[in-house]
Amino acid sequence: MRSDTGFEQRLAALEPDLRDTVSRVYGADAASEVTRSLVAVARAAHAARPAELRALDERRLREPDWFQRSSMVGYAAYADRFAGTLRGVGERGAYLRELGVGYLHLMPLLTPRPAPNDGGYAVMDYRSVRPDLGTVDDLRDLATTLRGEGISLCLDLVLNHVAREHEWALAARAGDPDRRAFFHVHPDREVPDAYEATLPEVFPDFAPGSFTWDDELSGWVWTTFNDYQWDLDWSNPAVLREFADIILSLANLGVEVFRLDAIAFIWKRLGTDCQNQPEVHDLTRALRTVARIAAPAVLFKAEAIVGPADLPAYLGVGEQAGRVSDLAYHNGLMVQVWSMLASRDARLATYALQQLPQPPSTTAWITYVRCHDDIGWAITPEDASRVGEDAYLHRRFLADWFAGDFPGSFSRGARFQPDPATGEARTSGTCASLAGLDSAPGVVAVELAFRRVLLLYAIAFAHGGLPLIYMGDELGLLNDASYLAEPDKADDNRWMHRPLMDWDAAELRHNSATVPGRLFAGLQRLVAARRATRAIHVQGEVEPIWTGNDHVFGLCRAQAGERLLVIGNFTAEPQPVALDALRGFPLTDAAGDVDGRPVERHADVVVLAPYQHLWLADE
Repeated sequence: MRSDTGFEQRLAALEPDLRDTVSRVYGADAASEVTRSLVAVARAAHAARPAELRALDERRLREPDWFQRSSMVGYAAYADRFAGTLRGVGERGAYLRELGVGYLHLMPLLTPRPAPNDGGYAVMDYRSVRPDLGTVDDLRDLATTLRGEGISLCLDLVLNHVAREHEWALAARAGDPDRRAFFHVHPDREVPDAYEATLPEVFPDFAPGSFTWDDELSGWVWTTFNDYQWDLDWSNPAVLREFADIILSLANLGVEVFRLDAIAFIWKRLGTDCQNQPEVHDLTRALRTVARIAAPAVLFKAEAIVGPADLPAYLGVGEQAGRVSDLAYHNGLMVQVWSMLASRDARLATYALQQLPQPPSTTAWITYVRCHDDIGWAITPEDASRVGEDAYLHRRFLADWFAGDFPGSFSRGARFQPDPATGEARTSGTCASLAGLDSAPGVVAVELAFRRVLLLYAIAFAHGGLPLIYMGDELGLLNDASYLAEPDKADDNRWMHRPLMDWDAAELRHNSATVPGRLFAGLQRLVAARRATRAIHVQGEVEPIWTGNDHVFGLCRAQAGERLLVIGNFTAEPQPVALDALRGFPLTDAAGDVDGRPVERHADVVVLAPYQHLWLADE
């Protein structure tokens, strides 16, 4: 097999860490054999790695902060809803580059089971592509095309479960004991009932319970999400080896980033909620180490939509710092910007965001306003009480507000998975609809909705991290009710914020008299502002600050002697901020350039227009 000096050097440096990590999960007696099997996978994959991707590896090793730079902006979309096929996505590369995108996350495109398939997250084959989207060769060609445009490709990799029709599950159902050991199967309800005592339900409406009886298995199989998604037993090291091989096979097609779906759920422990267990981070670290040895250009992104206290561990804390995932979703930031928009109050967001530690210097948050999933209102009692709020009542308020049920609400979202016992619910809806664009009755209301969208994205872009634009937000796409006519989607209202790309609207992106034109130009200004602001580099410091006005949020960035202060008015009325609260930043006319409105300065205050954001930089 073909190898090289770089591979051998990385192997010598990282194999001891791999062995130690594996030992913590599987025990010292098993560590040597498990490590040998993982090294064999890495060696074979590296030997098969194309020369172009080996060159990419070397470039990434020379520039390890490539994804942390202020020039990096991401975009997320379903391939079919964006452009029909993988080839179609490649043909839209110029559109993405015009917007300023350098990172493209395509939602699940590996072959799922026939519908229903949880939007593609019930994978039947990790080594093939959905036939309607193309082939494995098309995936390789797309990755190559995007790389030529300076765009890195990110794909979903579902770690917690596979479809009931996956070859592992088929073999288990046929009586193969080795494959049966890939799953959590119990002959009666004794063990499932013991676990269920502390397990929360993810989809209580349409998938209650966490175990499903299967006649062919003659047992109860663990199914956290849906009865057709079988949870994998990661206490079996063969599962780890299989996923190491899958990751490196896809990496050799040119996939640069893996979004580790449902990562929080992969380790089960009796008496807990079976989320965020320490083994989750060790298993991620083991996979990342194998990838670092064989294909160091690869990054891992943790899809951990968890509470604020559990979130930092996905980037690594203490001895794990920087050794788990390279990227993780800043779910707390998403929740707090929408909370500010509804409450018109920045106090809770300021305090809550101040509590999160700075991520390890080799990692980054994914900062985002919306995604393909629902918004779960992760407001903790500890954070809420510090600013005189009741967390339960605030979560109820947010669910009501964004469903359009609270008096005065501009939002037109919908409740997702409401809890009849508590009245709490998560929220579905596109960014534009949640911001009030489709409820706007006139020119002024449209203007305010437009400003809300750009204010939310301004905070996500300025925070530091890799900001992600969800498909259609740049054009103001509204809720799409067409999913109701599709039986496999009709009971899942998250499809309302997964519309088809409106390419007619995209044709208006250069027309400043239209909403698509104004939003597209507004996001381009944010991209340009990021690129010009080195203080936004991830390795800098971020500090949410008190502005002296509860309606105005402040965010300070500092990196390599440069500083940036962004302040944003989260109300529809003008709001003053004392110049003394600006931490010595000079207030110039340029502070209003990103927002596109002039700076209104008086003797000792600056007055922010409705939903205005100002960017103040050291001169």
